[in-house]
Amino acid sequence: MIGFLIALISGALMSIQGVFNTQVTKTSGIWVANAFVQLTAFLVCMGVWLCTDRSSFASLWKVEPRYMLLGGVIGAGITYTVIKSMDMLGPARAVMLIVIAQLIVAYAIELLGIFGVEKQPLELRKVLGMAVAITGIVIFKWK
Repeated sequence: MIGFLIALISGALMSIQGVFNTQVTKTSGIWVANAFVQLTAFLVCMGVWLCTDRSSFASLWKVEPRYMLLGGVIGAGITYTVIKSMDMLGPARAVMLIVIAQLIVAYAIELLGIFGVEKQPLELRKVLGMAVAITGIVIFKWK
């Protein structure tokens, strides 16, 4: 149950952050806003690290495969694409498409068993669930 609540909070925070970041770009530009987002996230993480776990940064060099360390690079791409999509589509449409893309890619990762994730079998109910979600987007966007 706690994982469910954390996921809901994550989704809400992502939507709010996307709106905030889109507004910031109207004054500063998209790459300045993106850099500021990443910098402030870094500062918060460092503050929390100092107050809590203090695990060694040297352990990062033990991560295998090395491409798993590209999360920050991907994060910059996420921030950019969220800002652009919200600016072009509006928050609700952008988030719906973002969530559907996340769902499809996450399920493909599970089906293929890539990036160290345990391979899962194809399940019709999950495919139907995605189809319902996609239908919801079509209905939501329909004028």
